[in-house]
Amino acid sequence: MARDKGHLTDLQLRHWIKAGKPLAKADGDGLTFTLSAAGVAGWILRYRHGGRRRELTIGRYPDIGLAEARGIATLKRAEVQQGRNPAAEKQKAKATAARDWTVRDLAKDYRAKKLVSLAHSTQVSYGRHLKRVEKKLGALSVREIEASDVVALIEGAGLTWGESNMLLITTKCLFTHACGKRLINANPCHGIMLSALLGERPPRRQRLMLTREELKLLLAAPMRRRNGLAIRILLATAVRSAELYQAKWADVDLDGAQWHIPKSKTGAAMDIPLAPVVVDWLRELRTLAGNSAYVLPAHSRSRAARHGGDTHLNKDTLREAIDHWLRAAKPAVRRFTPHDLRSTVKSHLRALGVPRDISEMCLNHKLSGVEGIYDRHTYFEERREALGKWAAVLSALTSSHPARPS
Repeated sequence: MARDKGHLTDLQLRHWIKAGKPLAKADGDGLTFTLSAAGVAGWILRYRHGGRRRELTIGRYPDIGLAEARGIATLKRAEVQQGRNPAAEKQKAKATAARDWTVRDLAKDYRAKKLVSLAHSTQVSYGRHLKRVEKKLGALSVREIEASDVVALIEGAGLTWGESNMLLITTKCLFTHACGKRLINANPCHGIMLSALLGERPPRRQRLMLTREELKLLLAAPMRRRNGLAIRILLATAVRSAELYQAKWADVDLDGAQWHIPKSKTGAAMDIPLAPVVVDWLRELRTLAGNSAYVLPAHSRSRAARHGGDTHLNKDTLREAIDHWLRAAKPAVRRFTPHDLRSTVKSHLRALGVPRDISEMCLNHKLSGVEGIYDRHTYFEERREALGKWAAVLSALTSSHPARPS
């Protein structure tokens, strides 16, 4: 490249900037000073590579002065002579820097683009474990994360086997998102086996059936009235605890003695027939609920305030109420969870002679095999009869040992 005549001077540059007219002035060997209509001054290096004319933006003036711009241009011209393309390399470096996210950046993007599309319960579970990932790995670059980092995360969390498994699943989903964005080429979670870190998964706890004697003690348990009524309704209807604590009065028809449960990831939409005693329990809850839209409104005013003034009971409240009663009263009742009430109802329905398929439908379980595919009947009246028989048993157990409200 032959050097052009008429090198620029700082005096000229300041004069042009003061004049404020757009221009482009060559300094020689492709280095050009530019001034935009908006008054932005800068340096461009023009050169040829691969038979085509190219441009490389060096930077703004006066951040990069005349002498410095000439020095940079000299280095870049040397790269061109070596067969390299400075403009393409700069663009590639810029793209690489844009992809050099931290794990915290990745988690933020995952929450905004993926987590929001998942079921609410999944959002809660994944969100809990994403916080653990951010606390341990958040400041690291996504591209730096290795399998050993994930192993250290899991081993250091000190969680149960089941929660550790959810942490691994969450972390794997997070880095699958990174692969999808081409931030990394391989998921660092692949190949990690929880059994190798924590041993084989402990046997799953077997669901139990509370006996009639145990139920009699439970129905007489001295606990908060709303909690006691909620447990009775769970026993009488066999619904999932989440379906009850999230229920709204808009879905409960007390005059028609039925309760509509909307579709969720755990089951299809379903209408639950309500026995007369269950309607009475719900009417009492209706009075206790006041102006709340929820069948079981939050006990805590602060919790309600955090959710706009009205929300449902905390998901752990009924379990904690049961645990407190078992610890404090030490009744002759085996330890159980709200979910065990469903297996209790299922077992007692069968003992009452209710056919298997009807008892399965009472729990909103799908029928298996071809029957489940083609049988669209809801068995509403059959379920009403079955749950009516069971409610009569509960009423007898309740009246023989009345509960004490508190």
